[in-house]
Amino acid sequence: MTYQEIIEQARGNVGPYCKACPVCNGMACKNTVPGPGAKGSGTGFIRNYQKWQELCVNMDTICENKPVDTSFELFGKKLSIPVFAAPIGAMKLHYGDKYDDLAYNDLLISACVSAGIMAFTGDGTNPDVMVGAAKALQAYDGCGIPTIKPWNIDLVREKMALLEPANPFAVAMDIDGAGLPFLKNMTPPAGSKTVEELKEIAQMAGRPFILKGIMTVRGALKALEAGASGIVVSNHGGRVLDQCPSTAEVLPAIADAVGGKMTIFVDGGIRTGMDVFKALALGADAVLIGRPFIPVIYGGGAEGVQVYVDKLKAELEDTMAMCGAHSLAEINRSMLFGF
Repeated sequence: MTYQEIIEQARGNVGPYCKACPVCNGMACKNTVPGPGAKGSGTGFIRNYQKWQELCVNMDTICENKPVDTSFELFGKKLSIPVFAAPIGAMKLHYGDKYDDLAYNDLLISACVSAGIMAFTGDGTNPDVMVGAAKALQAYDGCGIPTIKPWNIDLVREKMALLEPANPFAVAMDIDGAGLPFLKNMTPPAGSKTVEELKEIAQMAGRPFILKGIMTVRGALKALEAGASGIVVSNHGGRVLDQCPSTAEVLPAIADAVGGKMTIFVDGGIRTGMDVFKALALGADAVLIGRPFIPVIYGGGAEGVQVYVDKLKAELEDTMAMCGAHSLAEINRSMLFGF
């Protein structure tokens, strides 16, 4: 199947909210809740996408003519491109009845490994979601990153214990989920965490710990102080927040502050291999892509994931070659117009 055929196939499978648009830019779903929309008017989601499109690359083909290497290594694991599928949950609520969270995570993990990348898996109020993700990760030698919500400390400890048999090579917490209603209403309280609490969680993880939901230099420095091995620059909070800068806008300052001290991922509005190139040029080490994996899975299953990853890789290779970068390490801000 072609990418276009997969997207067309998805429109009959993905439920009433996601429109499986040719370009996932937030314009059609906006603030559809339940569904894939964002908080408020949905402008935060749209801004994330638009700011990547406003960046232009500097073409330079006066260079050595040699193959481009898009491979990326993280904590001893090698990927074909610096791309991870982002954690997504509540599949039936937001995307229709074809997959529940367990089935989606199982398919996503296996398909990503086959395609040469990896997935961050989601979490939810149903403990079976984490159990299912752990089983899928165990079947693939821990090649994925389970993401734990910022529950109260006792529940975080329980989630960590569920993951032990899977031996994942890293664990994440989406601290940007602190505003989710089901966390706010918990007893004891869940949500935002202090640096000291995050230190305890990082030690509890016993492996590289990644904090998702960092949008300021101050937040990045706090994550570093807490012992995080990596951060995800992200403004999602379960739903992209209105009147918040895009991840592309805050990434350079964060990369200048903590680049080289921890792994920097960026999430939000990245759709193509050229967008991946732009993110790396701004200082990210790798990217997360979330919503676009929904229609490719609903329209093509594992084949859909492979087709999309191949598309991203070809686009990244082409952009690198046309800008004079032959490895990821050679990508820098001078390859973006205006920097």
